[in-house]
Amino acid sequence: MADPMKIAVLGAGSWGTALAALMARHDHAVTLWGRDAAISAAIDQRHENTRYLPGIALPGNLRATTDLAAALADADLVLVVVPSHAFTETLRTLAPLRPARAGVAWATKGFETGSGRFLHEVAEDILGPEVPLAVVTGPSFAKEVALNLPTAVTVHGNDAAFAQTVAEVMHGPTFRAYTGEDMVGAELGGAMKNVLAVATGVADGMQLGLNARAGLITRGLNEMLRLSAAIGAKPETLMGLAGLGDLVLTCTGDLSRNRRLGLALGRGQSLQDAVREIGQVVESVQTADEVMRQAERHGVDLPISSAVRSVLHGDLTPTDGLQQLLAREQKPEYPETLFK
Repeated sequence: MADPMKIAVLGAGSWGTALAALMARHDHAVTLWGRDAAISAAIDQRHENTRYLPGIALPGNLRATTDLAAALADADLVLVVVPSHAFTETLRTLAPLRPARAGVAWATKGFETGSGRFLHEVAEDILGPEVPLAVVTGPSFAKEVALNLPTAVTVHGNDAAFAQTVAEVMHGPTFRAYTGEDMVGAELGGAMKNVLAVATGVADGMQLGLNARAGLITRGLNEMLRLSAAIGAKPETLMGLAGLGDLVLTCTGDLSRNRRLGLALGRGQSLQDAVREIGQVVESVQTADEVMRQAERHGVDLPISSAVRSVLHGDLTPTDGLQQLLAREQKPEYPETLFK
C-alpha cells in the first residue's frame, strides 16, 4: 500500500464520497470538498453522507468541507469526481489553488458539454502540459465500493509514474486498481457505456427478454470498438475494464442511473418524470449528443447510440427506435478492417 498522502477529493456525491472513504481507509489524509454545507457537516460530524450514501458508515478520519482552498491546501494529489457538465468549471476554479506538486486525476465519465472534447483535453488546456493527469474508470457502483465489496478499476494517465501513484492509493484488500496509458480509450468507454445502458434499460422496460439485452450489449461493444478505432484508441482498452467491464455492469445493474432511465422510458414514462424520480444527474442525457458528435466527426455509423439520442430528444418513441434498429440490413458482424 502507498505511503500516506494528503489527498483532496472534489465532489461529495456518491462516487466522490465512496472513493474518498476508500482512500481514507488506506490511512491517507483525505479531505472531501462539496458545495452542500449540510452534506459536508454530516460527513464530518456523523460520518455519513445522508443524501447519497445513507446508512453507510464512513471512516472517522475522512474530513469534509465546503472551502475549496482549504481542501486543496498542501495536497499531494487532487481527484475530481463531479458530473461531466461541471468538470470544466471545477478545473478552472481549482487551477490557481492547486499545489505545484499535485497531479490531477478524475473519476468523471463523459465529454465536455457543448464542445464534445474529451476530459483530458479539457484538463490539458486548463492546467497546462506539465501537470500529470489520469482518469479512473471501470465497473464500479459507488454504493458497493462504500460497502467494501470487491471492485476492479483501471487508471490511465499521461504520466506512468503518476498513474501508478493514483492506482496505489486506491488499491487495497477489496479494491484492485490496474494501470494503462490509453486515456482516449478509457474515457470513450466510460462515456459510451452510459448511452448504451439506456438502450438495454429501454429493452428491459419493454420486457423484450434476455436475448435482446445480450444482443444490445454485444452490438453496443461493437459500436465502442468502431468509434475507438476511428479516434486511435487501443481495442484492448475497450475490451477491458474501461469498456466491456463498465458496459456490462451499467447495462445489467439496477444501481445504474442510466439503466434506470431506460427502464422508465421503456415502461412509457416521460424523460422529465424519469430524471426527476432518479433524483441525481443522469449522464447519458448529455453524453448521447457528444457521442454522436464524435461519430459524425469521424464518419462512424452508431445505430444504437443514434437511436438513444433520438429517444432522449423525443424524436422517436422507444418502440419506433427498436423498429428502426430491427429494420437495418443484414451484414457481417465485424468489418475486416476493425482490428487492423
